[in-house]
Amino acid sequence: MSNIIDKINEKQIRNDIPEFRVGDTVRVDYKIIEGKRERIQAFEGVVVAKRNGGVSETFTVRKISSGVGVERTFPVNSPKIDKLTVVRTGKVRRAKLTFLKNYVGQYKIKERGQKVSKKEEDKKNS
Repeated sequence: MSNIIDKINEKQIRNDIPEFRVGDTVRVDYKIIEGKRERIQAFEGVVVAKRNGGVSETFTVRKISSGVGVERTFPVNSPKIDKLTVVRTGKVRRAKLTFLKNYVGQYKIKERGQKVSKKEEDKKNS
């Protein structure tokens, strides 16, 4: 029984979505259907939370739009997601950044990248 469910779930999981974490800034191009017309709307912001796994995996993106914080939850495996691009990789020490809802002002997230050794840093400076 569970083998059949696994096969169905495997077909629905998307492989074209890049790997991203909480704290990363992503741009989600989402298909919106208005009557007979279909258009793509971009939603760019910080990934605040990721939950579940497999087919039902979702992620929440938060952005500030004209001074108002806007959060939107997207299913990772949704066919309505046209493209997902990671704009910036962030380094955070939390699994969920829910404290940003109450945060007044801009919150700086450090960039995640390769660690530079002390010797390489001295070479660059000299």
